[in-house]
Amino acid sequence: MNFERQKANMLAENIKDFIQFVDKSYQNKNSFRFNNDKLYQVKLIIEDFKFQIIADELLRINEFDWNEKYTHYLVSQFQKGINIIDEFVHNNNNDLFLLMARLHTLKSLSGAFNLQDNLTVV
Repeated sequence: MNFERQKANMLAENIKDFIQFVDKSYQNKNSFRFNNDKLYQVKLIIEDFKFQIIADELLRINEFDWNEKYTHYLVSQFQKGINIIDEFVHNNNNDLFLLMARLHTLKSLSGAFNLQDNLTVV
Protein backbone atom coordinates (compact mmCIF):
# COMPACT_ATOMS: atom_id res chain seq x y z
CA MET A 1 0.00 0.00 0.00
CA ASN A 2 2.99 2.30 0.35
CA PHE A 3 3.19 2.55 -3.45
CA GLU A 4 -0.43 3.75 -3.68
CA ARG A 5 0.23 6.34 -1.00
CA GLN A 6 3.26 7.60 -2.92
CA LYS A 7 1.20 7.88 -6.12
CA ALA A 8 -1.42 9.94 -4.27
CA ASN A 9 1.22 12.23 -2.81
CA MET A 10 2.89 12.65 -6.21
CA LEU A 11 -0.46 13.53 -7.78
CA ALA A 12 -1.12 16.10 -5.05
CA GLU A 13 2.29 17.73 -5.55
CA ASN A 14 1.76 17.89 -9.31
CA ILE A 15 -1.69 19.44 -8.82
CA LYS A 16 -0.14 22.12 -6.63
CA ASP A 17 2.60 22.75 -9.20
CA PHE A 18 -0.01 23.05 -11.97
CA ILE A 19 -1.99 25.59 -9.93
CA GLN A 20 1.18 27.57 -9.24
CA PHE A 21 2.17 27.50 -12.92
CA VAL A 22 -1.22 28.80 -14.03
CA ASP A 23 -1.22 31.51 -11.35
CA LYS A 24 2.29 32.72 -12.18
CA SER A 25 1.60 32.66 -15.90
CA TYR A 26 -1.59 34.66 -15.41
CA GLN A 27 0.13 37.23 -13.18
CA ASN A 28 2.84 37.75 -15.79
CA LYS A 29 0.58 39.80 -18.05
CA ASN A 30 3.35 40.77 -20.47
CA SER A 31 4.00 37.16 -21.37
CA PHE A 32 3.58 36.21 -25.02
CA ARG A 33 3.20 32.53 -24.14
CA PHE A 34 -0.49 32.58 -23.26
CA ASN A 35 -3.65 34.43 -24.09
CA ASN A 36 -4.53 35.89 -20.67
CA ASP A 37 -8.28 35.63 -21.23
CA LYS A 38 -8.05 31.91 -21.99
CA LEU A 39 -5.64 31.36 -19.11
CA TYR A 40 -8.07 33.14 -16.81
CA GLN A 41 -10.76 30.65 -17.88
CA VAL A 42 -8.45 27.79 -16.88
CA LYS A 43 -7.81 29.54 -13.56
CA LEU A 44 -11.55 29.82 -12.95
CA ILE A 45 -12.08 26.13 -13.69
CA ILE A 46 -9.29 25.27 -11.24
CA GLU A 47 -10.99 27.35 -8.56
CA ASP A 48 -14.43 26.00 -9.44
CA PHE A 49 -13.36 22.38 -9.01
CA LYS A 50 -11.34 23.26 -5.88
CA PHE A 51 -8.06 21.73 -7.03
CA GLN A 52 -6.14 23.33 -4.16
CA ILE A 53 -8.42 21.70 -1.58
CA ILE A 54 -8.18 18.35 -3.36
CA ALA A 55 -4.37 18.52 -3.39
CA ASP A 56 -4.21 19.53 0.27
CA GLU A 57 -6.60 16.75 1.27
CA LEU A 58 -4.69 14.15 -0.73
CA LEU A 59 -1.50 15.13 1.05
CA ARG A 60 -3.18 15.23 4.45
CA ILE A 61 -4.93 11.86 4.31
CA ASN A 62 -1.99 10.01 2.77
CA GLU A 63 0.73 11.58 4.87
CA PHE A 64 1.20 8.59 7.17
CA ASP A 65 -1.22 5.92 5.98
CA TRP A 66 -3.08 4.94 2.80
CA ASN A 67 -6.79 5.85 2.83
CA GLU A 68 -8.07 4.09 -0.26
CA LYS A 69 -11.73 5.12 -0.36
CA TYR A 70 -11.26 8.82 0.32
CA THR A 71 -8.26 8.98 -2.03
CA HIS A 72 -10.28 7.44 -4.85
CA TYR A 73 -13.11 9.86 -4.17
CA LEU A 74 -10.77 12.86 -4.36
CA VAL A 75 -9.07 11.56 -7.51
CA SER A 76 -12.44 11.06 -9.22
CA GLN A 77 -13.43 14.64 -8.32
CA PHE A 78 -10.11 15.87 -9.69
CA GLN A 79 -10.58 13.90 -12.92
CA LYS A 80 -13.91 15.63 -13.57
CA GLY A 81 -12.21 19.03 -13.50
CA ILE A 82 -9.07 18.01 -15.38
CA ASN A 83 -11.15 16.54 -18.21
CA ILE A 84 -12.94 19.87 -18.65
CA ILE A 85 -9.63 21.76 -18.64
CA ASP A 86 -8.17 19.27 -21.12
CA GLU A 87 -11.09 19.76 -23.49
CA PHE A 88 -10.81 23.55 -23.17
CA VAL A 89 -7.07 23.47 -23.87
CA HIS A 90 -7.55 21.24 -26.90
CA ASN A 91 -10.21 23.61 -28.24
CA ASN A 92 -7.87 26.58 -27.70
CA ASN A 93 -4.63 24.84 -28.63
CA ASN A 94 -3.06 27.90 -30.26
CA ASP A 95 -3.35 29.97 -27.09
CA LEU A 96 -2.73 27.34 -24.40
CA PHE A 97 -0.43 24.77 -26.00
CA LEU A 98 2.13 24.99 -23.17
CA LEU A 99 -0.40 23.54 -20.73
CA MET A 100 -0.74 20.32 -22.70
CA ALA A 101 2.35 18.62 -21.23
CA ARG A 102 1.31 19.36 -17.66
CA LEU A 103 -2.22 18.18 -18.37
CA HIS A 104 -0.88 14.95 -19.83
CA THR A 105 1.17 14.37 -16.68
CA LEU A 106 -1.81 15.02 -14.41
CA LYS A 107 -4.11 12.80 -16.43
CA SER A 108 -1.55 9.99 -16.41
CA LEU A 109 -1.03 10.23 -12.66
CA SER A 110 -4.75 10.34 -11.90
CA GLY A 111 -5.39 7.51 -14.36
CA ALA A 112 -2.99 5.29 -12.41
CA PHE A 113 -5.71 4.77 -9.79
CA ASN A 114 -8.21 1.99 -10.43
CA LEU A 115 -11.44 3.87 -9.75
CA GLN A 116 -14.20 1.68 -11.18
CA ASP A 117 -14.54 -0.39 -7.98
CA ASN A 118 -14.59 2.46 -5.48
CA LEU A 119 -17.02 5.09 -6.68
CA THR A 120 -19.36 4.70 -3.70
CA VAL A 121 -17.33 6.43 -1.05
CA VAL A 122 -17.50 8.39 2.20
